[in-house]
Amino acid sequence: MRVLITGGAGFLGSALAHRLVADGHHVRVLDDLSAGNPERLPPEALFTRGDVRDRPKLWTLLQGVQCVFHLAARVSVAESVAYPREYNDVNVGGTVALMEAMRDVGVHRVVLASSGTVYGDQPRQPVDETMRPNPLAPYAVSKIAAEYYVFTLGRLYDIETVALRIFNAYGPGQPIPPVHAPVIPQFLRQALNGGSLVVFGDGTQTRDFVYIDDVVEALISAAMAPDVDRQIINVGSGEEVSINTLVRMIGKITGRRLSVLYNEKQSGGVSRLVANLEKARVLLGYQPRVDLQKGLQKLLAEDDRFRPKQVTETPPNEPT
Repeated sequence: MRVLITGGAGFLGSALAHRLVADGHHVRVLDDLSAGNPERLPPEALFTRGDVRDRPKLWTLLQGVQCVFHLAARVSVAESVAYPREYNDVNVGGTVALMEAMRDVGVHRVVLASSGTVYGDQPRQPVDETMRPNPLAPYAVSKIAAEYYVFTLGRLYDIETVALRIFNAYGPGQPIPPVHAPVIPQFLRQALNGGSLVVFGDGTQTRDFVYIDDVVEALISAAMAPDVDRQIINVGSGEEVSINTLVRMIGKITGRRLSVLYNEKQSGGVSRLVANLEKARVLLGYQPRVDLQKGLQKLLAEDDRFRPKQVTETPPNEPT
């Protein structure tokens, strides 16, 4: 296929680009580099710097494309609380602009990267796609709005559409920003550097951590699977893990004695969240292959930031 990945120089997009190129597909990437890095991309991918709301640029990039992976978005839950207008402009406005451009050029399938955060607090776990969303932050609202726009405009413009609600993805190359860093790379960095791990809440809250290779597999399957038009599909590990359990696993895998600080004055977010994967199994043949322990081990082995630094001793000066 000839594909376009919006937001393709980011953590997830660059991993997807590498896999698609390895499989022999022609890959175009659009990214504004607000969070992406083109050096992550394979040399075979055609990179263009630009905004996903720029329709003329989209018209050019979409020529001859069979499928779009729409990953371009602002992604920080905490940041969205401070800047809801920007999150609406990019996550919703960018989605609408893309759908208009796809209509104009005649591209017939889009895979939207949505988020498990749209579920919020739910009365039962695991969560499935029939549950009513309960967004707790502007980021989650923007993802729900993007889903509705994709499905509604897809029906009106005769574009096949599928939305993957991706849970807590992690893996090599995941950025660690100074604030609001993802929990797994942040904890690993602190553990290896001898720092304290700060846990918000009491650590009993649970999450579904899914390794990036499994997410990439689901994205590619969604681009090729039949009978997925206007479907919402969860993508996770199906494994419910508390933050306290995550801390213990990181201590065991790194071999470090951890210092853990609990900040119970700040919420740790929803109390429980784990994905029901039955729909993904049926429609995509999706089966996560990397459990959390294996994923943490792979992350340590494959991400240079977490490898032990080699110390070279300087030999003493020879006597004169």
